[in-house]
Amino acid sequence: MRRPMIAGNWKMNKTPAETVALIQELKKIQPKGNVEVVVCPMTVSLFAAGAQLKGTEIKLGAQNVHFEDKGAFTGEANCASLKELGVEYVILGHSERRQYFGETDETVNKKVLKVLANGLKPIICVGESLEQKQTGITNEVVCLQTKAALCGVSNAQITDVVIAYEPVWAIGTGMTATASDANRTIAAIRRAVREMFGDAAEQVRILYGGSMNDKNANELMSQPEIDGGLIGGASLVAEKFEKVVNYHG
Repeated sequence: MRRPMIAGNWKMNKTPAETVALIQELKKIQPKGNVEVVVCPMTVSLFAAGAQLKGTEIKLGAQNVHFEDKGAFTGEANCASLKELGVEYVILGHSERRQYFGETDETVNKKVLKVLANGLKPIICVGESLEQKQTGITNEVVCLQTKAALCGVSNAQITDVVIAYEPVWAIGTGMTATASDANRTIAAIRRAVREMFGDAAEQVRILYGGSMNDKNANELMSQPEIDGGLIGGASLVAEKFEKVVNYHG
């Protein structure tokens, strides 16, 4: 019922020229199933990426956006600019944004509402730290982050929302939650969405993002609650990304 999504978060990698070269390789990928493919380059590479992706099935995503339409916010980008570049999805609340740039549940929520109001689709990141995992409060943490991010979202908007469960302790470490653990946590996130939006929660795609790669994608994607992946390092190598996209092939 839910269309799988594989989204590449390129983080601070690939210059505009390197972006063009990688996308030229990615355009050769032939998805074997009904998989939605998204790539999210750096902001400075979005123009080059958008030009390359025109006429293809690959969607363009941004890694961040500001919650105001315009103003004295040096270094930021607004929704209108992203839309002009062909952006459809925006990653919000990634743990690196929270850790290094002061993102909070409140600012994430403001961005979610602004993105949806502008006809874009948020990919909302939630996840627990190693200390929170060891304390046994994973579900409480991710459900609180989810509900905070979705505050003020309407029933009509919720089906445009994508959520990515990204355990902080697994990002860029090579550590990965077991498939069953990831499935259980994502099921808890879906229950939180259901408490707010009822049956519409069944249409919300929830991805796993803790070091999913070409070697573990099939096992993770075989879980009933996992609807896709937010891919880091493996999305920067065309051959690896293709294996993730065709995880079930």
